[in-house]
Amino acid sequence: MIRNANSSDIESILLLTKACARSMTKKGIYQWNEHYPNVAAFEKDLARKELYVLIDDDDNIIGTIVISSFMDEEYHAVKWLTPNDKNLYIHRLAVHPFHQGRGFAQILMDFAENLGRSNGYDSIRLDTFSQNHRNQTFYELRNYKRLGSIYFPMQSEHPFYCYELLL
Repeated sequence: MIRNANSSDIESILLLTKACARSMTKKGIYQWNEHYPNVAAFEKDLARKELYVLIDDDDNIIGTIVISSFMDEEYHAVKWLTPNDKNLYIHRLAVHPFHQGRGFAQILMDFAENLGRSNGYDSIRLDTFSQNHRNQTFYELRNYKRLGSIYFPMQSEHPFYCYELLL
């Protein structure tokens, strides 16, 4: 089940994203670090009601996603396929490493895309780390189009690739 997160979920979400960061680091993917993701980012997502969690039958959080209508400053330089007014942005998609490879990221993305379609959005936009080839393949198989690169210096010297899916 996917539901809006609440303030009591933040600690579990941070444990989940830290487990993901450790797993990625072991694979040589330095996408997340001690600076990101962080409590402040998740609290802002929570205040905007844009933070969602995927829970299992025992009410444990096994995944999370941010579905936002707010366009980050870094995205303004990208030449998007659609105008910048009716778009959703995906951030901090994570599935706990123990649960990866079982379709839970697909479920979270299906949820986001259906939310966008049912609310009249033109597209979904996101970025993924250039060194995370698994994520690139994941989005490309979902028909997201790679459009450009942006940088987050606090996270990495490597670029992040921007993708867009027309809804």
